[in-house]
Amino acid sequence: MKFSDGYWHMREGVHPLYPAQVHDHTTDRDSLTVYAPTKRLEHRGDTLNRPLVTVRAESPMPDVIGVTVSHLAGGVSRGPSFALSTVEGAATVDGLTLTSGALSVRFQRDPWRVEFLAGGVVLTSSGYKAMALIEDAGRHYVREQLALGVGACVYGLGERFGAFVKNGQTVDIWNADGGTSSEQAYKNVPFFLTNAGYGVFVDHPGLVSYEVGSEAVSLVQFSVEGQSLRYFVVYGPTPKEILRKYTALTGRPALPPPWSFGLWLTTSFTTSYDERTVTSFVDGMAARDLPLSVFHFDTFWMREFHWCDFEWDPRTFPDPRGMLKRLRERGLRISLWINPYIAQRSALFAEGAAAGFLVRGADGGVWQTDMWQAGMGLVDFTNPAARRWYADKLRAQLDLGVDCFKSDFGERVPTDVVWHDGSDPERMHNYYTHLYNETVFDLLREHRGEAEAVLFARSATAGGQKFPVHWGGDSESTLESMAESLRGGLSLAMSGFGFWSHDIGGFEGRPDPAVFKRWIPFGLLSSHSRLHGNQSYRVPWLFDEEAVDVLRAFTRLKNRLMPYLFAAAVTAHREGVPVMRPMVAEFPDDPACTHLDRQYMLGDNLMVAPVFSASGETTYYVPAGRWTHLLTGEVVEGPRWVREVCGFEMVPVYARPGTVLAWGAREDRPDYDYADGVTLRLFEVDVETTVEIPGPDGGTVASFTVGPDPLQVRRTGPAAPWHVQLAGRPAADLPAGTPEWTATP
Repeated sequence: MKFSDGYWHMREGVHPLYPAQVHDHTTDRDSLTVYAPTKRLEHRGDTLNRPLVTVRAESPMPDVIGVTVSHLAGGVSRGPSFALSTVEGAATVDGLTLTSGALSVRFQRDPWRVEFLAGGVVLTSSGYKAMALIEDAGRHYVREQLALGVGACVYGLGERFGAFVKNGQTVDIWNADGGTSSEQAYKNVPFFLTNAGYGVFVDHPGLVSYEVGSEAVSLVQFSVEGQSLRYFVVYGPTPKEILRKYTALTGRPALPPPWSFGLWLTTSFTTSYDERTVTSFVDGMAARDLPLSVFHFDTFWMREFHWCDFEWDPRTFPDPRGMLKRLRERGLRISLWINPYIAQRSALFAEGAAAGFLVRGADGGVWQTDMWQAGMGLVDFTNPAARRWYADKLRAQLDLGVDCFKSDFGERVPTDVVWHDGSDPERMHNYYTHLYNETVFDLLREHRGEAEAVLFARSATAGGQKFPVHWGGDSESTLESMAESLRGGLSLAMSGFGFWSHDIGGFEGRPDPAVFKRWIPFGLLSSHSRLHGNQSYRVPWLFDEEAVDVLRAFTRLKNRLMPYLFAAAVTAHREGVPVMRPMVAEFPDDPACTHLDRQYMLGDNLMVAPVFSASGETTYYVPAGRWTHLLTGEVVEGPRWVREVCGFEMVPVYARPGTVLAWGAREDRPDYDYADGVTLRLFEVDVETTVEIPGPDGGTVASFTVGPDPLQVRRTGPAAPWHVQLAGRPAADLPAGTPEWTATP
């Protein structure tokens, strides 16, 4: 939200008040509270009829400092609020300085100034007239502005499909069902990080308005309506360290089961399908030797106008239990589409309304709309009984043989309603999706166990990363939309989300075969991979035979990469560092990486550069070192830009120098014993490196330590065949149980 009219003036009707000086302060064991009048005090009379700004600094954990700016503190505190982790005794206070780990906040007495420092160096600051209490047309806001240094770039703020670097943008944190081609987003997160050593999280679940170097070009501005604002500064200094600490504060993702990393195939959305259609798809994939892990039934598994009643349409699926049994016997997992809206035609509408499980309007009646489903209401997840009721409806499908759910929607949440627990409607708008996905995820944990729980969710806010996986929403079937999808995924990664997917080929429209084939490597070299569309099917043989070959090659490649990918998933689960991440997150000191948004790192050691042209012409950047093409063995010496033409069966995917890549023994499925028959592929290894092979629960089942000169490999773990392969050379077989092997390359 913009308050000023250029640099010198405020907009008409806008009346700001600024803290002018520190009048006094108080401290306790680990917090500092500063009291600042909005005018410099010359005599006692200046204390009359004068607001006082209260600023409290505290620390929930080392290297994280929270600042609360407040005016009138006597209002009713209404939820919801983000659940944040804390560590006792994380801060110390010395005068007007509070320190937590390597991070300090320092208040200057007169004139007013707030500085955040690490190692004695100012990371960012809030100068005079930056922090403000603002009245505009009778509405009250609290604003903060933090200095943005020369060359500092801002990333994150959720899954945003516009420019990857947010400098110069206006961003409103407000969930909306806006597709992937606008400034709206399904997943809005009031957190950004910079390449200047810090990130900032605004602890407000409702609307947060950002002006990122836009209203004031050297400042990041954020504001909320009300009488108080709390934000946290998170010190890194690297982007990965910032993400580790931010996710320690807001929550880290659960570990998805290994089978979920395989290929998902769906019925698509409005297409016509029944069991025969589903069987033909599964048979077609098997006949073409296309590995398939999950089959997903989209909306019309239920009857039209009945979404959601969680009852199979008897006209098209007369024997759902038998059908699911037949599919599971073929080694498939089953996913079902759901949403939190209950159509009036659904039998659950009257049931939910009578029990008070649907959100109500101010008049006490059920809030309803015809948008999406006729007369639909909204499940009130602030009501514990409503959560149990909703979960019990899903439980019946789990008992039938379903494995997981695509928890769609959750963005269209009204503000002219009354919530069961009295929550503030503005604060609940974004937070609703958290309760929705948490309800479904908790059921899966309870019913199937911690190691089996996984969602395919569209909407989220801060903390939603705890309930993976999320996908990018409704993209167009174009190369441009493929690129915007990647930008959205990279922005989401910089917002603390560890796992992300997208619809291969795009959702809206029928992709040109070239678009479909270019999207396949991007889809299979993402953390999760799904074939899904709107009005047309996404089985590859409907495009051309080459599409079948491309899908087969990259599905097999992903299955081979599973020991490496699942280890990256374990890291995301334990540390909060996402599986897919922007180049700048891995190479923050390389200025060429600051704006790169058409390539990414997949885990620590693989770089992927999807091709965004039908002709195959592409340009990508290779950082310093000798990088080896995973598919061709070609070595490229960086730093340099590469321009080349790729066929549909090829995509630039490079192993980082120093990589010991765990290459799995199976290509037909993603869930297998990763240590059995694993090949260690060595790429320019010149220092001792240890690689851990994960089991399905994330624990280490085997580890290998590679010494480079002469080549030595030490293995720990149960006896099993394993191999070593130097880049570009044949594999060397090692006998089962060999604890150490030495060779001279």
